[in-house]
Amino acid sequence: MPLPGSVNPLKSANPLDDRPLQESQVEASDLRAAEQLTHAYRHMTEQLGRVIVGQQEVLKQVLIALFCQGHCILEGVPGLAKTLMISSIAELLSLRFGRIQFTPDLMPSDITGTEILDEEEGTGRRRMRFIKGPIFANVLLGDEINRTPPKTQAALLQAMQEYKVTTAGQDYPLERPFLVLGTQNPIEQEGTYPLPEAQLDRFMFKIQVEYPSFDEELAIAEGTTSGELPKLQPILDRDAIVHLQRTVRKVLVGRSVSAYAVSMVRATRPGSPEAPDFVNKYLTWGAGTRACQALLLGGKAHALLDDRVHVSTEDIRYVARPVMRHRLVTSFTAESDGVTADHIVEKLFETVREPME
Repeated sequence: MPLPGSVNPLKSANPLDDRPLQESQVEASDLRAAEQLTHAYRHMTEQLGRVIVGQQEVLKQVLIALFCQGHCILEGVPGLAKTLMISSIAELLSLRFGRIQFTPDLMPSDITGTEILDEEEGTGRRRMRFIKGPIFANVLLGDEINRTPPKTQAALLQAMQEYKVTTAGQDYPLERPFLVLGTQNPIEQEGTYPLPEAQLDRFMFKIQVEYPSFDEELAIAEGTTSGELPKLQPILDRDAIVHLQRTVRKVLVGRSVSAYAVSMVRATRPGSPEAPDFVNKYLTWGAGTRACQALLLGGKAHALLDDRVHVSTEDIRYVARPVMRHRLVTSFTAESDGVTADHIVEKLFETVREPME
């Protein structure tokens, strides 16, 4: 739906020129890795198409987050194959998959692990031994993360940020890559513990999982009731993914593109000089600096998937919705008028001045 409000082009504090933010660090091995990523993405899309019908954008955004070392929230109604998709991605990437069903009685030790008193055979000597929890996986699916108390949510979020688990003063590092995908059900909000904005900000993307089209749903219904699911062949391994994660950070970003991303984020802050009228009307809180980082990193990964080693404004615009939608706090007026965070981002595309070619 269109948003009311005047278009107010923003003036960036940074000069809009084409100087890269860093020296060219893309070596021959990185170019080969970029080609490998593009090739692998095409093959993953083909193979997942044998198991998952549709949801191509969800797959793409999950892979972007993985290669940026970020984490995701997936929001969608039950029965849209979220678990099957994530476990299939882990299988294609030769990664260990873990799943936790979050419930109101779940304790932090249920996901991180716990110490037990162990007795050695022969000597009878007793000692404390740490039993690792399900968080020690490469791809962790947290089903209905908003149904567990804040104390347990915080234990998971600490691991996401620091890539380690601390128990009794001892640190246990998590194996890289480490990707957390927390699902949320947009219905049945009774008895839930919504994630605070500060914790939501630690997720790179919020991905909307939509209903399939008629043709897609027909193919799903026929395919899942007629035989076994096809076997998937691994495409990448753990070492290759870690290398690709390093390669993503070497992708070039022009100063003008970086300034565009920063201007997008600064325009979401009500009361600031850069905020357009519709932002002041419909938002009570805007995105922080972590959103700038997510836009640039996401743009780099999207460029690589498109077989490029430089970022354009189109890359920034592609990742803007999943980056912004959980970082913008809408006002009561927005709820009354049916204006969502995605509507705000769409309007910002018209408002924030793009760099000149």
